[in-house]
Order: sequence, then C-alpha cells, then structure tokens
Amino acid sequence: MSQRTARSHQTAAFQHSSQYAVRTLRSAKEPAQQAAKQATKRSTHGADPHDYAEASGRVGASAYTIGHAGKQVRFGPVAFWIAVGTVVIMAAWSLTSATYLAFRDDVLRSLIARQAEQQFGYEDRIAEMRAQIDRTTSRQLLDQEQFEQKLDELMRRQSLLESRATALGGGVDPATTGSIKPVKPVTEPAASSARGDRGKQSSIGAILGRLEASLDRVEHRQALALSQMQDRYENKARQIRSALAQLGLKSDAAAAASGGPFVPVKVAPNDQAFGRALLRVNVARADASALSNTLLKVPLRKPMTGDIDESSPFGIRTDPIVHEAAMHTGIDFRGDTGDPIHATASGTVTIAGWSGGYGKMVEIDHGNGVATRYGHLSQIDVDVGDTVRSGQTVGKLGSTGRSTGPHLHYEVRVKGEVVDPQKFLDAGERIFGG
Repeated sequence: MSQRTARSHQTAAFQHSSQYAVRTLRSAKEPAQQAAKQATKRSTHGADPHDYAEASGRVGASAYTIGHAGKQVRFGPVAFWIAVGTVVIMAAWSLTSATYLAFRDDVLRSLIARQAEQQFGYEDRIAEMRAQIDRTTSRQLLDQEQFEQKLDELMRRQSLLESRATALGGGVDPATTGSIKPVKPVTEPAASSARGDRGKQSSIGAILGRLEASLDRVEHRQALALSQMQDRYENKARQIRSALAQLGLKSDAAAAASGGPFVPVKVAPNDQAFGRALLRVNVARADASALSNTLLKVPLRKPMTGDIDESSPFGIRTDPIVHEAAMHTGIDFRGDTGDPIHATASGTVTIAGWSGGYGKMVEIDHGNGVATRYGHLSQIDVDVGDTVRSGQTVGKLGSTGRSTGPHLHYEVRVKGEVVDPQKFLDAGERIFGG
C-alpha cells in the first residue's frame, strides 16, 4: 500500500512540474512573438534600420522571461537552458524511478524464473549424462563378464583336451591327439584396458574366437584319432581271429592264471562322449593285445633267417631213400651246416635229443595243443623243460638221422596230428607282413 501511495505522489509531482514548465515556455514565447511581428511590420513599411535593430534587441532581451502569479523573472540563455536541462533530467529520473518501483517485482520474478529454468536445464543435462555413463559402464561390464565367461569356458575346454591327450597315452603322436600350447589368461590390466577401449575389446574377441576355433580343431583331431585307433585295433583283432580260424585254433580262450574282482568302468560325467569312445578303444586294444599274446604261442615265424630254400613240401611224396610213396609230415628247408635254427613261437621244450629218423631233434610245446619239431640238427642248444621265446635259437642245421644232406625238417602238430606248416607260415605273412 505504501508503494502505491509513493508512486501516486511521484506521478502527481511529475505532472505538476511538466505543467509549470509548459506555462513558463508559453509566457516566454508570447512577448517574443509580439516583438517579432512589430519588427516585421516595420521592415515592410520601410522603417528605420536603427529601429529594427532596437526591436530585435528587445526581442532578444525578453526572450527568456518566466511569468508566474503576475510576476516575471528573466533568465539569460545559459541559465535558461541549465534550468530546462535540470527539469528534463529530474523528469527522466522520476520516470525511471517510478518505472523501476512499479515493475521491480516483475523483473525480479522474471530473472529468478530464468535462473531457475537454466538451473533445471543444467540439472537435467547432468542427469542425462550420468544415465548415459551408467548405461555405457553397464554395457562395458557386461561385455567384460562375457569375455571372462568365454575365457573360462575355453580354459576348461583346454584342460579337458589336455586330459584327453593324457588319456590317449604316450604311444600316440601328439600331433594326432592334438596337443596345444597353454593359453595365456587375460590379466586384470588387460581387462581394464578392454573396458576402456572398444577396439581392444574387438581384438580380444577376435583372439578368443581364433582360440576357440583352434580348440575345435584339436577336439576334432582327437575324436578322429580315437576312431582311427579303434578301427586299427578292431581290424587287427579281426585279422588274428581269421588267421586262427583258418588254422583251426580257438581265439576266445580265457587267459590262463588270471582273475580278480569285477570292477565296472566309470565314465567321466563331464565328458561322456569322449569317455565312451576311449572305453571302446581300450576294449579293442585289450582284445587285440590278448590275441597278439595268443599269437606269440602260435608258430607263425620262419625257423630260419634270410631267404629260405624249400627242398620238400608237406604231403605225399616219393621217399628220397627208398623211392616209394610216403607221407612227408613237415617241410624241408635246405641250408648250410651250422645255420641257426629259431623257435617259431614261444613255449616249453619237451624233447631235446636223438629221436630215430629225426636225428637230433627239438620239440617245443606252445600250448593250446600246438607243438613244433626241428629235426636233423647238428647241434642242440636247449634242454628239456626250458622256456623259449619266439625267435630264440634252439640248435644248428645239420644232416643227422634219416637224411640225404644238410637241411631242416620243420614240423607242426595240433593235438598230436601233423598239419601243413605252410598254412602257419602263410598266416604269419598276412599278419606280420613277412
């Protein structure tokens, strides 16, 4: 209420001052105009120049006269304009002050509102930037977590593949089993750098991708190696069984002096596919190994080294001494006296001495009803009861007994019955390749 009263007083003072200035100017102009008109008339009617000058002087002398309440006050030009300027300045100041007082609250409210709007805008911008930083950080942390999970998975796969390579055994080529270089884990500084640089994250992703592809290739090679090993063992077992069947020997006889508690094989739960494949390989290898051990006691080797000169085959022939048909129970191999004679399979010596038409003869029992005889020897190097291995020297070639010259009479018996030794030698050729 006091502000409105002050504004009304100031407005009334300003109006009073303006009316007073206007009246003053009008009173000053009227004498001057009358004097100017008289001077004009005189100049028109040819008045004296001296009178014109005097009139002009009067006009100039009375040009700044202010009349008020029947009184007149004269001012000089300088004083008049100083007064006028003072009045104008006071009026302007009064107008400005009144305007400020009248609109001060509105101006302040406008300024405060503008500042508040700018502050809210800054706060919104800061909040948006914080949200963007949080999203970026979350995305980078998620990428880093994915990288770490991928790396952990690859490390587990590598460890699994290394355990597979160990399980495959040292007898297999590492290039086949798929041995690989150890993977260098990503250190924490590298992880921090990856979080700060998208380019480095892409590079790490590419490295992990190449590592995963390498592990895939290693796993494929290991699976292929298992398959090849299983095929190789199974083919070998089939070949041995076929040879034994052709020779009339059993291939499924249980191993002598063996036994023990039954313990089922457990497959690793985290790698069952590989475990089952490895189990099949081990079964095939055990089968082939058992059959190979059986072959050690089957006379498949040649009794003499080098090229063998067969002088008389197995079967019916003309006897070289009486020249009549007779059954030849073995094969004769020509050679030089003193050539070493080797056991064609492992076994136990049952005869080592003179035996009628055989002359000096060695007989070896190989088990499973199979026995071999080596006749016409010039020297015997074993004794009865000795255990001999395949390829061991049992004597020297000669011409003792019923013989026409130095040679070896080689004979094979199955359950006491003579059989053609050539079948065993041919089977050895197929299995051992010579």
